[in-house]
Amino acid sequence: MKRRQKIKPYTVPSWIYRAIQVLRPTERLTVSQWAEKKRTLTGGAMPGPWRNSVTPYLVEIMDAFSDDVIEEIIFVKPTQVGGTTAMENMIGTLVDQEPAPTMVVYPSDDLAETTAETRLVPMFKACPDIAGKFRETESKKLQLKFRDMFLYLTGANSPADLSSKPIRNLFLDEVDKFPGASKREADPVSLARERTKTFFNRKIFMASTPTLKSGHIWRALERADMEKHYFVPCPHCGEYIELKFAQIKWPSKDDVPDNAERAEMAFYVCQACGGVITDQDKGKMLEAGRWEYVRKSAEHPKSVAYWINTLYSPFTRFSEIAYEFMKSKDDPELLQNFTNSWLAEPWEDTRLKTNADLVMERQTDVPAWELPEWTKLLTGGIDVQENCLYWTIRAWGDFMTSQNVAHGQALSMAEVERVMNTEFKLPSGEKMMVELALMDSGDQTDEVYNFCISNYDWVRPCKGSSTPLQGHYRISTVDKAGSQANGMQLVIVDGGKYKDMIAARMRRPNGRGSWMVHKDAVDELAEVLEYGRKKGIDMGGVIFGTGATAARQGGPGSGQKPGDPEHGGDPGQGGKQPDGGGEQPQADN
Repeated sequence: MKRRQKIKPYTVPSWIYRAIQVLRPTERLTVSQWAEKKRTLTGGAMPGPWRNSVTPYLVEIMDAFSDDVIEEIIFVKPTQVGGTTAMENMIGTLVDQEPAPTMVVYPSDDLAETTAETRLVPMFKACPDIAGKFRETESKKLQLKFRDMFLYLTGANSPADLSSKPIRNLFLDEVDKFPGASKREADPVSLARERTKTFFNRKIFMASTPTLKSGHIWRALERADMEKHYFVPCPHCGEYIELKFAQIKWPSKDDVPDNAERAEMAFYVCQACGGVITDQDKGKMLEAGRWEYVRKSAEHPKSVAYWINTLYSPFTRFSEIAYEFMKSKDDPELLQNFTNSWLAEPWEDTRLKTNADLVMERQTDVPAWELPEWTKLLTGGIDVQENCLYWTIRAWGDFMTSQNVAHGQALSMAEVERVMNTEFKLPSGEKMMVELALMDSGDQTDEVYNFCISNYDWVRPCKGSSTPLQGHYRISTVDKAGSQANGMQLVIVDGGKYKDMIAARMRRPNGRGSWMVHKDAVDELAEVLEYGRKKGIDMGGVIFGTGATAARQGGPGSGQKPGDPEHGGDPGQGGKQPDGGGEQPQADN
């Protein structure tokens, strides 16, 4: 029998082997596949190998970056849902598989430097395939060098860095925190996008928690060719639903007074079948979830926007969301953070909502100079301008229900005095007069103080606070040695808080808890408000007479006597309605 000849394996020197390996085609993985195979998380709450099953909603977003048709990906997100980590996975995939000049823009240079040091460089070192390409000694803090590419990091506050060097891949992180355009330069987003124009295969990824509708991320979402939301199957009926904050329910305050206890009882109610969904159900629901488009304007979209809120986060329980809302709902600033960072929705500045059209929607059937039958208190507001005075009289009822009874312009303080001493009648025949009015002392201060001294039984001077107050107002005293007014009560008002409260209550339909105007309030009243807004003059406090009811002894929700020293009150608390489960977020005091 013929003996077989052994063939020795062909070996080459290592330097030849390495050269041949360069010619080997790179394994083409989608971003999610690459992350599952090669990404190791080096910090945070869950260090170790990346697992797509933890945040399955990120898979399609990451893989959209691997789609040759899609040019731009917009991710509108709350905080702590893995958006920044998904962006890092995209960057890692580029460095490993498709090297090309790339830039990442952060809100500031300092943040860019910190992120490179604490997140990006550790990620590159933890991945063997990238570590071999990383030229750390040749890199700079904001310019990382690899074997086949450069990764540029910069802050949106550095226009010069944004307008030089062509790049193919652009990442914009937290764009709503970017500074605006200047007189010399366009806005940072536009400057950065300009750098990708020379590449036909460019990729742009933009992610942020929204702020206002006019912010970068929300405008980008509205411009996108397609908008997608994440839908999950109900464990009871199998219907694919979108998780919405309004479907989180909890007991009313009457049944469970403590907010923390109420929040712990929170659960989700399926909008399709009414089944109760708990945190234990969320994992399987997310795993079986899918992105569905809710708006599409192109057959083959080149820009796709993804939107998601905190309800989908595997790291956040329904009870935490409920409790955060309870803590935030009475403070416009906290409520804005909840709306932006938890619901991933833009905040509508309520101060800009107090316009002519909204005012006219609040008209009632009660004529001017007549009182609604629910009236329990009359207050006045007087705004002193350089050449005239604006005044208003308002009726108040339970639950901070309020209506403008009369308003006008006066040419003298004597005229205002006559108006404020007018006698009104309720439908029952009971007589009422203005019990307390506040008069702005910012202009013609001495004259205002003298007027208030002479009419101290019904009027107090007031002025706006230069800094935010803990409550809506506080009682101070006039500090003016040698003046008759020295020691007189002075009401310090947080105008911003009142404007937000007014605007929120004006959004309520006419009735309990709403802020209304009389039947004869024609366009003149609305135009005064609009004029004040455009000119930066606070006409709202005059027309709506806000501060007087807060400072009045025994007024709705004040809980304060005029003699109390330096006391911050919250006039909204007394008129608040019981808040049942599933309250809608609104700037409502």
